[in-house]
Amino acid sequence: MSHDTDKLIRQLSLVAFLMAERRPLTARDVKGNVEGYSEMSDEAFARRFYSDRAELTALGVPLNSQRDEFTGEELYTLRSEHYFLDQLELDEDELAALQTALYTLEGKFAYAEPLRLALQNLALGRPGFRHAPTATAERVRVTAPDYSPELAARLSKLETAISKQRTIQFRYWSPGRDRETERRLNPYALRLDEGVWYVIGHDLDRDATRTFRVARIRSDIRFATRRERDYRLPPDFDVEAHRVARPWQIGPNVGTARIDVQGDTAWWVHRTLADAGTVVDGVFETPYATLGPLASWILRQNGRAVPLEPTELRDEVRDALVLLRERHTGPAPEPARERRVSETRPSAERQPAGPVAPERFGVLQALLAHLLAACGDEKTADLDADELAERFSLPREELQATLSLLNLVNFGGGCYTVYAEVNEETNRVRVDKELYGDVFRKAPKLTPLEARAIRLAIEYIGPTIAADAHTPLERVRRKLEETFGQFELALAPSTKAGNDEEALVRTLSDGADKRRLVELEYQKEGDEEPSTRLVEPYTIERELPFWRVHTWDRTVDGPRTYRLDRMRSARLTTERFEAREGFDPNYLADPHVARLWHGPPIARWKLERGARALTDRSALADVTFKTEEWLLSEVLADRGETVVVEPTSMRRAVAARAQALGTELGLSPRRKRTAGRA
Repeated sequence: MSHDTDKLIRQLSLVAFLMAERRPLTARDVKGNVEGYSEMSDEAFARRFYSDRAELTALGVPLNSQRDEFTGEELYTLRSEHYFLDQLELDEDELAALQTALYTLEGKFAYAEPLRLALQNLALGRPGFRHAPTATAERVRVTAPDYSPELAARLSKLETAISKQRTIQFRYWSPGRDRETERRLNPYALRLDEGVWYVIGHDLDRDATRTFRVARIRSDIRFATRRERDYRLPPDFDVEAHRVARPWQIGPNVGTARIDVQGDTAWWVHRTLADAGTVVDGVFETPYATLGPLASWILRQNGRAVPLEPTELRDEVRDALVLLRERHTGPAPEPARERRVSETRPSAERQPAGPVAPERFGVLQALLAHLLAACGDEKTADLDADELAERFSLPREELQATLSLLNLVNFGGGCYTVYAEVNEETNRVRVDKELYGDVFRKAPKLTPLEARAIRLAIEYIGPTIAADAHTPLERVRRKLEETFGQFELALAPSTKAGNDEEALVRTLSDGADKRRLVELEYQKEGDEEPSTRLVEPYTIERELPFWRVHTWDRTVDGPRTYRLDRMRSARLTTERFEAREGFDPNYLADPHVARLWHGPPIARWKLERGARALTDRSALADVTFKTEEWLLSEVLADRGETVVVEPTSMRRAVAARAQALGTELGLSPRRKRTAGRA
C-alpha cells in the first residue's frame, strides 16, 4: 500500500474516531485506537499526527484542541455538527441552475472536477443531480481564449503548492524586459482578473510580494525542496488587495488625470470603470502611474473621451494621432521576414498533470456520504457500478480499489463504517452499512478548493445561474456564503455592472426561450448617443470579461452581436418570432480579415495573442473583424505602433480618422520651432 493511501486511511479513521467518541481525547488515545498510528514509534507518531492535523485543517476539517487544566495534556475534539454541511436552503431551480453551470463550463474550466464534487455534496439526499441541461445552459456558449490543457496543468500544480504551502521554482518571461528569469516563489493565492489567471506570493529572490501571470510561466513548475511544508500563509494576507490594476494604474500613482466624458459616455464609464476613478459633472477623474496606457484608452473611445489634464496627457494623445496619420499615409510598410520557429522563444514544457483535481480526501468523503445516503435507513444498498464511477469521475477500473480503501476506514476497536464491493459479472455495487456507518451519512463541509470552484463558476457565468434559478444572483450568493460557514467564498462584491448584466441575461434568455422580440437601448462604440434596436435573441456568449448576445436585428434586417456592458436596457416585448431556419448566430460568420504590423515596442505583447514574430523584432498578425468601427478602435488604441498593411481601404480610414480626431479633441499639431533672428 502506498504512502498516500496509508495517509488517507489514517486521516479518515482519525476523523471517524474523534466524531464517534464525542469527548476530548488525548494523543495517547489516538495512537492506541486509530488505524495506522499504533505501530509507529512515539517520535514517528508525533511527527505524523502533527502533519495529519495540519493537512486536515487545511482541507476544512475543524479539528479543535485545548490543554487539560489538570494534566497539561493536549485534548482533541471534532464536533460532528462542525464537520457536516449545514442544511442548504436552495430550492430545486437554484440547485439545478448551479448544476447546469457545470455543463456550460465543461471543457473550458480548470476547476470542473472540484465543482462537480461540490455539487455532489450540495445535492446529497436529493434526486436528480444528473439533470438534463436547461434551455439557458444550451443557449450559453463559454469561450476562453487563454484556456488550454497547459494552463489547466499549471493551475493544478499551483493549487497543490498553495494547499501544501510548498515553495516552487519556474522560469518566467517578462514582456517588459523580453527575457526569462528563474523565480522562486512561496505561492499564497490564485486569482482571476478580466479572464486572466495570476498567482500571488512572496518572491524569495526579491524579498517582496509579487504577482505573476500564469500564462507567462515558461517551464515546468517544480517544488524547490523535499520538505512537507516550506512556509506559512501570513495572517494579514488579503488576496483582494492584489487585484490587478487598470493598465495606467500599475505602479505608484504620480497624478490624477481629468477626461471629459459627457452624455451617455459618462454613464458607460461610471458603469464599467467605477474602480478606477470617479465621474463628476461629465469629467472622469482617475489616478495614473503612466500616461501611455491612459492615452490608449482615450483613443480607443474614438472621440467620446477628451483629455483635459495634465498637459502631458494631451501631448501623448496628440503625438499618437500624428504617428497614426503618418504611418497610414502612402504605401503600406513592407514587413520583414518571419522568424523561423527555432528562432522564436520556446513554448513552455508540456506538464504531465491534468486540470485541477479535487483532493482525494474530499473525493473519499463525498463517496462515503453517498454510499451511506444510498442505504438510508436500510442496512444495504445496490448501485450501478458504471454510474457510480462516472458520478465521482473515477476510472471504472479503479472503482473497486477506491471502495476497498473506504472499507478500511474505522472508528477504532474494529468498528468500521461501510463495506462495499463491485460484482463485475452484474456490474453492481453492494453496500453494507456497518454499525456506526450513520455517523458519515450526511454530506461533509466543502473543502476550500470545492468552495473556490463554486465561487469561480459564479464569477464566470453567475447571471445565467440567476436566469435559470428565476431568482436574484445575490440570493444564491447569500445562501452559499451562509452555508459554507467558516470558509469564506470571497465572492467579488456585487456591482452595478454585475447587477445590470444579471437583469439583461435574464431578459435575453426569456426572449430566446419564449421566442419573443427584445428591444435594446444600445450604446455603440464610437457613437455619442444610444440607439434603439429590435432583435431576435438566439445565443449568449461569455468570453471573459465580456458577455455578448448573438441576434437577428430587425432594425437593420441582419445578424448582429451586442455586448451587454454597452446596453442601457433590454425590454421583453409581446411580439413573437419564428426561429430562422439555417441561421447561424455566430458574430464572426463571414468575417473580414486585416493584416496588421506591430512595432517592436508592443510586438512582445501581441505575440501572446497569436501574432507571428518577425526578424526585426516586430510582429505580423491576421485579425478577423466584423465591423470597421471595432478594428479602427483597436488600431487607434495602439498609438501608431499597430499599422494596417491591408486592406488599403482601412489604411485610408485610419489616416482620415486620426486627422479628424485631432480636431475633435482640440489637439492642434505642435508648431515646429524656427531659428531665431541673428
